[in-house]
Amino acid sequence: MLRNKLLGLALSAWLAVPTALSIGILSSSAWAEDTPKVVRIAAVVYNIAGKTTYLNGAAVLKEGGLEKTLLDKGVKIEWVPASHSAVGPIINEGFASGKIDFASYGDLPPVILNASRPTVQLVSPWGRSGNSYLVVPAKSKASSIEDLKGKRIALHRGRPWEIAFANLVESKGLSFKDFKIVNVNPQVGAAALASGTVDGFFGLNDAHILEQRKVGRIIWSTKSAPPDWKLMGGLWASNDFIKKYPELTQTIVTAYVKTSYWTSQAANKDEYIREYATNALPEDVIRKDYDNDIVAWKDRWSPLYDDALLTHYKRVTSYAKQSGLVRNDVDLQQLLNPKFVEHALKELKLEHYWESKQVQASAK
Repeated sequence: MLRNKLLGLALSAWLAVPTALSIGILSSSAWAEDTPKVVRIAAVVYNIAGKTTYLNGAAVLKEGGLEKTLLDKGVKIEWVPASHSAVGPIINEGFASGKIDFASYGDLPPVILNASRPTVQLVSPWGRSGNSYLVVPAKSKASSIEDLKGKRIALHRGRPWEIAFANLVESKGLSFKDFKIVNVNPQVGAAALASGTVDGFFGLNDAHILEQRKVGRIIWSTKSAPPDWKLMGGLWASNDFIKKYPELTQTIVTAYVKTSYWTSQAANKDEYIREYATNALPEDVIRKDYDNDIVAWKDRWSPLYDDALLTHYKRVTSYAKQSGLVRNDVDLQQLLNPKFVEHALKELKLEHYWESKQVQASAK
């Protein structure tokens, strides 16, 4: 009952808080005068075989039609690269300095950014599409997180998957103090596991590569965990940009929602994996990450601000302060803005395509 009351208050507050759409849509005459010539979107960058690609970039340009839609309005896209080893700090600095307008990244870094002052809003969730993994050396006898108590675990602090690790630890009645946390980026963490420098490594789907190379063994993942334990990032927008260009923000969000709809269809799954998901990892690794998951393919790409998403971000904001990553409370009303997705779903006639997901209280 308490959760339902809190969710009801949160949703009511959203409707009361001025958002980009409530500011008013610009008139057609003002549109041409006020539209910027360039929109700057930051995303994780990959360089494979000399070809530079951006996380979710190619899919939203083609399947979402974003590039053509913006060009028709006289607007160009400038992709701003963020290296995989330091995504959060790079993008947060870009938003703080006003050098980017949008960014596609995970959930914990934007919360850290907004703790100083409200700077960004989540305008288009990418769904429940990210799994986290706990890996031990191939010859380790450990089979659970409990077996690693008192051991060294490589974990990059402040990254989105830290929440999943905290959920796992707390669900077993443990805390960070029960482990020797080695705070290193994923590349260093994987190398440390391979060399035997650490007893465990917590990261993303590149854990499957460690298994393929027979240097690591996955003993736990969020595949079978509650849906709200998944990574739930998405497209974040600068508050200043939203306020100044609400209609252009809507255009961009609609393209991202359209992309999620295309990706979520079973008929497009193989094409998505081949054409868009293999920019950093081999196809067989991507498929292993998607196989045997508690969340159905269609639901992985849901942009809804449902109970699963609300529960997740309540956990992220409370954890950020509880763990000392931030000093101030972060207001969900200023962090999550569902208005653009709601408008996009109506525009695309997809109001009933995805179903809101409820989550059960977990052990944490």
